[in-house]
Amino acid sequence: MLKIIRTDSDNEDFQELVRLLDAELKVRDGAEHDFYAQFNKLDLIKHVVLADENDETIGCGAFKQYDEKSVEIKRMFVRLEQRGKGVAVEILKELENWAIESDYKFAILETGFNQPEAIRLYEKSGYKVIPNYGQYEGVENSVCMKKSLWRFPLKSLG
Repeated sequence: MLKIIRTDSDNEDFQELVRLLDAELKVRDGAEHDFYAQFNKLDLIKHVVLADENDETIGCGAFKQYDEKSVEIKRMFVRLEQRGKGVAVEILKELENWAIESDYKFAILETGFNQPEAIRLYEKSGYKVIPNYGQYEGVENSVCMKKSLWRFPLKSLG
């Protein structure tokens, strides 16, 4: 059974998954990897989600504050042998719920054309492509996306 755990970037299982993620991205991004790597440091990430199955950490994701109303989704990864089972969807949902609980209204992210699986995940999860933001402006391989996290309370019928 899949267990979702909230932690931070000091977690050793998270750090190990990030090493695997970086190794995969180095192959996918090729010469552009060093450019992206500079924006993916683990310093003081306070919001990390891990997916655990049978006492093995199989996936992760995180968010950082981007601005007063927005978080940036970072470091999404699922072990290769666990992909296609909905693990990333559960990690993303937990990150979004945590952001909502923390009073954020939007989630933004950057992925790349070399990660078509990630683009499909985010599109299916309600993210829309936006103009590249911040350090990704003018970067041809970057795909930036955004999702509103607004939840309106239901009015009582009574």
